[in-house]
Amino acid sequence: MVELGRRFTERPVLFLTEEDPVHAVSENREKLLPLYRFRLPDDDTVNMLSSKVRFHEFAQKHGFPVPRSVVLDTMADLQRLSELRYPCVLKPDDKRQAVHGHKERAVRADTLGEARECAAKMLASPGGIVVQEWIEGPDSNIFFTMFYRGEGGKVISMFTGRKMLSYPPCVGNTAICVAAPEAREALEPLTTKFIERSGFDGMGSIEYKWDDNYKQFIMVEPTVGRTDWQEEIATLAGVNIPLAAFRHELGLPPIPNRTTTVPVAWRASFADRPPSDLLPPGTKVFDGYFRWSDPFPALQWYCLVAPMRLLRRIRRQKQPLVQSRGAKA
Repeated sequence: MVELGRRFTERPVLFLTEEDPVHAVSENREKLLPLYRFRLPDDDTVNMLSSKVRFHEFAQKHGFPVPRSVVLDTMADLQRLSELRYPCVLKPDDKRQAVHGHKERAVRADTLGEARECAAKMLASPGGIVVQEWIEGPDSNIFFTMFYRGEGGKVISMFTGRKMLSYPPCVGNTAICVAAPEAREALEPLTTKFIERSGFDGMGSIEYKWDDNYKQFIMVEPTVGRTDWQEEIATLAGVNIPLAAFRHELGLPPIPNRTTTVPVAWRASFADRPPSDLLPPGTKVFDGYFRWSDPFPALQWYCLVAPMRLLRRIRRQKQPLVQSRGAKA
C-alpha cells in the first residue's frame, strides 16, 4: 500500500471491506496517513470493537443492552457453561478466526450437553470463544444501523435496516434485507450514544436483535472500520453512506438523501428466496452481484467463485471421513 500510495498525485479516500485490512491499516496508520485519506478509531478501540469479549465488557460497563454471556479460553472454562440458560450461541472472540476458517462463525446449542461438545471443538484451535444466551425471535427480528462518523465526531450519514433472512438460518450472514424506518427512532439514538461513548470514528455498524421475551432491542455485535455485508441496501433506499463519507473527507458539500417511492430489498444471491409474507407488496428485489448494466461480477461469482467454494466445502467435509478410515485401517 505504501508503494502504491506514492504513485498518486493526490491522496485518495481509502475504503476498507474486510477484517484483516482494517487491522493492518490501523496498526500502520502513521505510515499510511500521509498517502491515503481514511478515518478509524484509535487502535485500542479498533481492537476492543473487534473483540466480542471486550465489546461485551464495554457495553455492560456503560449500560448498553447485551445478552448474558460467558467467556471460554481453555477447556477448564467449560464448567462456566452451566451459568447460562439454553439455547445459546457460541462465537469466536475474534471474527478473523472464522474468516480464516479456524472456527465456526456461530453455532447454536439447544442444551448444556450440546454447548459443551461445540465449545470443546472450537477450543481445539487457538483463541477464545464467547457463549451467549439466545435472543428469542426469528431472523426478521435482526436489525442493523450503519453509519459514518466524521471530523469532530459528527455523524455524516446513518441508515437502519432489517434482515428478512439469514443463511445459514438463525446464525448466518445476511441473505435478504430491507430498510427499517420503523426502528430508526429506537436504534439510531442508541447507536449514536454508543459511538460517542466508545470513540467510534469512521465507517461502522451495530447489529441488534429484538428480543421477543423481554420486548427490547439487544446489541449483538459491531462492525468497525469497514463497509458491511448489507451496505448496498442503504444505497438502494437512497442513503449512500460511502458517497457521503467520500465527499466529507474531500471537504465537498453533502448531497441530500434520495427518496425512494418503491420499496426495495437486497439479496445476497438469486438462490435466496424472499419471504413474500414479510415484504411489502410491490417490493423490488436487487441481486447482490447482478446488474444488467454491469453483468461481470455475477458471471465471476455464479460461474467461478461460488462453484469453487462449494467444491472446497465438499472436500473439507470428506476429509475427516478419509482420515478416520485411514486410522481404522
